[in-house]
Amino acid sequence: MRYLINSDAGEEDPITSQGFDNYDDAYELLKEIYGDMYCSDADYVAPLYYEIIELKD
Repeated sequence: MRYLINSDAGEEDPITSQGFDNYDDAYELLKEIYGDMYCSDADYVAPLYYEIIELKD
């Protein structure tokens, strides 16, 4: 199975243009990029919402 990351904006970007062989790899990428934003007191602008989807063969 393959996994993709979709954004709520519906546009392709460097994150959504990648494919992953497993869910964990996709999750780790999002965590690496956005993980600190959700655990910080800093006043960040809300990032795009991303979801990991599974492609059926």
